[in-house]
Amino acid sequence: MYAAITKVLNKFLKQRTIFKYGFNITPMYRRSTGKIVEVSDDLYKVKVKIPISYKNRNYVGSIYGGSLFSATDPIFMTQLMWVLGDQYVVWDKSAEIKFKRPAKQDSYVDFILTKNDIQIIKERVVEEKEIDLIKDIKITNKESSVVYAEVSKTIYIADKSYYKNKRKKN
Repeated sequence: MYAAITKVLNKFLKQRTIFKYGFNITPMYRRSTGKIVEVSDDLYKVKVKIPISYKNRNYVGSIYGGSLFSATDPIFMTQLMWVLGDQYVVWDKSAEIKFKRPAKQDSYVDFILTKNDIQIIKERVVEEKEIDLIKDIKITNKESSVVYAEVSKTIYIADKSYYKNKRKKN
């Protein structure tokens, strides 16, 4: 459903606009309490804010860990899907969060890809047909001086035709 809506919106809006507002109005992402506040034109940089509010404040007054985690969950996968294009299959494979200190104020996360990252991914997929990419991010305060949590995401990326053939065999 979201892919079909995106296809229509691509005729009228920039990808960065669709990415930002699409996430921010989608019920599944809204429930995380995260909000995308910035997306670069090339989609290589996405900034998420996790504001502290009555919706995500836990018993001790800090942001509930599940909110911190769920606000980071879909971003890299979706970002890579858009940047790499339709000839690749991209899935979240696993994730781990390590809490460092309570987040008692608004929190922020930067999801950054580089042109070099994308080039290496494409080269590895040509050679290996499927790869696991590990991306690490930090959930911080606005100034990035205090780290509340570290998240490690493992993302599966494969050549689409290879993936389809592999699925037929299983």
